[in-house]
Amino acid sequence: MLKNFRTSSIARLRLISLIEGLSLILLVLIAVPLKYYFGDDSWVKSIGPVHGGLFVLFVVMALWEAFSKKWSIGTTAMVILIASFIPFGCFYVDSKILKAMDQGKD
Repeated sequence: MLKNFRTSSIARLRLISLIEGLSLILLVLIAVPLKYYFGDDSWVKSIGPVHGGLFVLFVVMALWEAFSKKWSIGTTAMVILIASFIPFGCFYVDSKILKAMDQGKD
């Protein structure tokens, strides 16, 4: 995936998907427990906006790919967008859809 990062827009979308998913893991497994069990909300205040920005970037990039590559709005684009709203759906999208597209080159 990383070797195609500079040349493949799908590889870039996969990378943003991975980073967005990892930011959610940090938020859910570290920041939120620290906030509610130890009263320290500094991690949520730091990671929360980063995760939100990555999520918006992923959605915008997915929409951009959908329109530029003329994906079927009823299937591919819709599955990616719906999965992006499901926690950890980005990992599903990467493994089932984007990885196959990246291997086939865009």
